[in-house]
Amino acid sequence: MTSQDNVPMTRAEKQQAKRLKRFDNPWMNPKLLWGLGLLLAIVALGLLGRIFWDPDLVFTGSAPLKLPPVGFENLRRQEGIWDYPLGTDGGGRDMLAMIIVGAPNTLFVGLLASLIGMSIGIFLGFSAGFLGGRIDDTIRVLADVMITIPPLLILVVFQSAFGDVTLTMMALLIAGFVWQSPTRLIRAQVLSMKQSGYVQMAQLSGASTGHIMFREMLPNLVPYLFGSFIASVTTSIVTAVGLEVLGLGPQRIPTLGRTIYEAINAGALIQNLWWWWGIPTLLLAVIFIGLLLINLGLDEVSNPRLRKLS
Repeated sequence: MTSQDNVPMTRAEKQQAKRLKRFDNPWMNPKLLWGLGLLLAIVALGLLGRIFWDPDLVFTGSAPLKLPPVGFENLRRQEGIWDYPLGTDGGGRDMLAMIIVGAPNTLFVGLLASLIGMSIGIFLGFSAGFLGGRIDDTIRVLADVMITIPPLLILVVFQSAFGDVTLTMMALLIAGFVWQSPTRLIRAQVLSMKQSGYVQMAQLSGASTGHIMFREMLPNLVPYLFGSFIASVTTSIVTAVGLEVLGLGPQRIPTLGRTIYEAINAGALIQNLWWWWGIPTLLLAVIFIGLLLINLGLDEVSNPRLRKLS
């Protein structure tokens, strides 16, 4: 008598099993996918929005003043119209166009600053952890000193000295204060991995230092690097928005922080122009939620215990 376990699988059952196996991949983590989806939606907003909406509406005087979003009224009893679905600000600029241009700019500053900071952190962390000695002492002390300095205060002084800056210059300035945490994390991981068997085998086989660090050890640090990168992006965006709300960011380039600064400066809270500051704040919340979900997903990818509990 043939048991049910020995019955050959049909083609449909094989395809179903293959799909289930594919979704068993830890990188298919729901939190990770949702977070990536939110950030990709912001990127798509900037790319596709410029095609389907007029980005020139970000210029002052290109639209009526202080129109509310569709379905709402302002204090003058004006109703929102579909020509400007998210309303307009006090300078006669379309809020949808401001979001389409400003949200990707804010995300760009965070990503560029973090990419530069992570590159510095990877180089210094591997150098300190693997080479040791005076190099380790110097890098460790430098990172400890820099991490105690309040970055926003220093950046306020720098931004005030430079005056109007570009998005790239702003990212470069922020990058100088986000490399410390990656450096400390990578140094600690390298110190623990340096004594592992495969690293010692690579040393005995005559592999170069660069080969051991970046071909043998670096791939094992990918989940930690991604997690540190996401944390750096969050810190960079918070710092950039903080500077922009103080009026120290780019003066003529739309960003979410700059829009909030102009709303506060023009008294939007008193005039009940909630869409002027509320919509950029909501977009920032979406970006931070996406980054948080990615970070939680990466934690579960790198930690099997968290995957079992979720």
